[in-house]
Amino acid sequence: MGASMTMLKGTNVSVAAQAVRVELGWHTTPGTPDVDASALLLLGSGKVRGDADFVFYNQPAHASGAVRHEGKRTAGGAATDSLAVDLARVEPAVERIVLAASADGGTFGRVTGLYVRITDTASGSELARFDSADATVETAFILGELYRRQGAWKFRAVGQGYGSGLEGLATDFGISVDEPQKAPQSPTPPQHRQPNPATRVDSVPPPHLSPQQPPYAQPAAAAPIAPPVPPAPPAPPVTQPVRLTKVTLTKEAPSVSLAKQGGTSGSMRVNLNWEVRKQFKGWGSKLGRAVANHADLDLDLCALYELTDGRKGVVQALGNAFGSLRQAPYIHLDGDDRTGAVASGENLTINLDQKSRIRRILIFVTVYEGARSFADLHATVTLQPQHGAAIDFSLDECTVPSTVCALALISNDGGDLTVQREARYLVPQRGVSPQRTIDQAYGWGMNWTPGRK
Repeated sequence: MGASMTMLKGTNVSVAAQAVRVELGWHTTPGTPDVDASALLLLGSGKVRGDADFVFYNQPAHASGAVRHEGKRTAGGAATDSLAVDLARVEPAVERIVLAASADGGTFGRVTGLYVRITDTASGSELARFDSADATVETAFILGELYRRQGAWKFRAVGQGYGSGLEGLATDFGISVDEPQKAPQSPTPPQHRQPNPATRVDSVPPPHLSPQQPPYAQPAAAAPIAPPVPPAPPAPPVTQPVRLTKVTLTKEAPSVSLAKQGGTSGSMRVNLNWEVRKQFKGWGSKLGRAVANHADLDLDLCALYELTDGRKGVVQALGNAFGSLRQAPYIHLDGDDRTGAVASGENLTINLDQKSRIRRILIFVTVYEGARSFADLHATVTLQPQHGAAIDFSLDECTVPSTVCALALISNDGGDLTVQREARYLVPQRGVSPQRTIDQAYGWGMNWTPGRK
């Protein structure tokens, strides 16, 4: 179908591609609720096999690798939230992939310009598009679905709304949802669940410290029962129900307490997912927009840290300062994505069981090579505590020749960690490295020496 055509509700079109990108878009006018994309992988019964078949902001990748949540982009009064679907990796048992949207802070009647479009990942060409214009009080919407028909994939425009939000939509397809806000219906005591570094800095290796384990409550002993009954067969493993809550940090509401969101123990994954929008040439270059080269663009996710005992340092790919979770600095950089092609982007993990030893952490990103600035690079930052709500935000468009951006500042506030959205582009002076630039801006006070990967 042509790029200018849009589908009618109920119609379908063939999808002749091995992998596609599902783009959910809308206008960001004042008062518009935030919108989130999600996907459910369904069997022929119309239900999921389990909660793992639900891909959304708190569960961003399917175990098969077939579906992943890529995150939001905002520019020029428009926003998108995207999913990547590798149709060649969808398991044979999965017959449909439902593509849904949920509204946070209002109804879809207040969302203008809502659409879903399917593009070929390899060529970027548009394969299908459906514009939704008849929403009213709905807080969740099924915009379309990818489905198999005689061994081939098709897309159907659906346009079905739910007044019960993402929770209602998820439970309708067999997802069990965590509902911590509901009080117990009886006075029976609640059952306890087990919670499921061009620079480097020289430092002295710290002593090995094992992470503290959180105290878990022990269940009360059961009273003897008479007459005795035969032992029951072993119960199937109990999994944590899906948690639908999340926090999006903005300029107006830039900070959040981890404790208030349930992120008090375990680990917290910090993800940077980025993409190059396009290359600007001719007049675009004359206006100062940097031309990013797809083949050699290399962004580095890094962290400055300060511990409560006064030790300071950096976690980064330069100098192979990847850190450690089981000893200081209790931060680990998973790897170095030099192309942006890694599905999960770049990730840092923070050991929240050692939060009492952490004074502050500054998460930042640098352009190592391949671009003169962050212009035309769009990124989403997600912080995912193991036992708490996801925290995310998008970076604003870069309008200065910046090669280093402060993303988030995590501070110890009386034993609780507070996450502060920074999203601050810095412009290094001539001859000053991005790391030294961000050190000076935040008063870390370290001595820097040249380094390389």
